[in-house]
Amino acid sequence: MKGRHNGLRPDLALISDWIRPGSRILDLGCGDGTLLAHLARTRQVHGYGLEIDPDNIARCLEAGVNVIEADVDEGLDDFRDGSFDYVVMTQALQATQRPDHVVSEILRVGRTGIVTFPNFGHWKVRLALARGRMPTTPALPEEWYSTGNIHLCTVADFEDLCGARGWRIRRRSLMNHRRMGSGGALGLLPNLLAEVALYVLEK
Repeated sequence: MKGRHNGLRPDLALISDWIRPGSRILDLGCGDGTLLAHLARTRQVHGYGLEIDPDNIARCLEAGVNVIEADVDEGLDDFRDGSFDYVVMTQALQATQRPDHVVSEILRVGRTGIVTFPNFGHWKVRLALARGRMPTTPALPEEWYSTGNIHLCTVADFEDLCGARGWRIRRRSLMNHRRMGSGGALGLLPNLLAEVALYVLEK
């Protein structure tokens, strides 16, 4: 994977393997456009990124990424149903005002949604809370007073939401600092051992 993805962040490298060549893609909270630039280069995708940070928007433009300045919390009303093959949101769901509404919009605009988030049920998080402290981990590196995260959830919370809304989990992958996958101990105790969870969703 490293050879194909040239140092791409591990979760982004995995997502890039899930995307069909030539697809239409919308990346919500696309940051500096790293994923879209990589997919355009290696998978010939066509699409846009949504981003609100001016510095990231400038980096997207420098990288040749089509980017729209927009706040995901304000909705995706400008996009018709089924406009994209994939709508992706990586490590940003927990920073939205209404994560449930955002996922619903992802699955309206895209035929397939890909969502990733830090798992607040990880054992390091639980240990920090048991000590009376807000956690900082590799997946949650910011201090409580500077984080943009406002709606953290666990693997179990997210899967309960999917079940309640009738969203189909087509694929799940779990990551921690040592490994990636869905088997072994990670698969048996995902809510305890996964630092980051990745989901492929459909209506």
